Amino acid sequence: MSFLLDFLPLLVFFAVFKLAQGNPDAAGAFATEHVGALVSGGVVTPDVAPVLLATLAVMAATLVQVAVTRLRGQRVPPMLWVSLALVVLLGALTVWFHSETFIKWKPTGVYAALAVVLWASHRFARRNLIQAALGSQIVLPEAVWSTLNRAWVSFFALLALLNIAVAYSVSTETWVNVKVFGFTALILVFTLAQGVYISRHAKEGEA
Repeated sequence: MSFLLDFLPLLVFFAVFKLAQGNPDAAGAFATEHVGALVSGGVVTPDVAPVLLATLAVMAATLVQVAVTRLRGQRVPPMLWVSLALVVLLGALTVWFHSETFIKWKPTGVYAALAVVLWASHRFARRNLIQAALGSQIVLPEAVWSTLNRAWVSFFALLALLNIAVAYSVSTETWVNVKVFGFTALILVFTLAQGVYISRHAKEGEA
């Protein structure tokens, strides 16, 4: 359940975009009729309708994600609040100006925020958030925890730059596919690589 909840906004964005893209004229008419009041000029053209409807859907999905987390009595992670703020702000700009440019910056904002938080916490507060999250489950030398933190900072910074590079060099359809499948695959591979690195040092830490 938690796994599905974490990926809910991404899955909703992808599903709505693909559905609208397959029926652009109907999507444009639907968006104009139902959300035209939120759009500058009041008319949503078929070429913009898919990303606009997907943006509205991901805004709603992120709100649901926060609401469900609260209703389950769980603490909403700070980065989820950041994600909600970015998707509402950039999503609203995307809808009003009916331009996908704004929503394309959302992943970069999230990845950049993650990189800054991990770096600043370790640099100024002397708190390694990777160690804080995993330290109760794994025993590692301090040097290894520091390396892991730097690795995640670098990785998130790279993803932030990569998202913008892709967004401005390919079509919106290709960007959506890369965002959903490419970035997810990169995160999975990097996480697995971190697992291998951790396994090599876990015994040393326990000793």
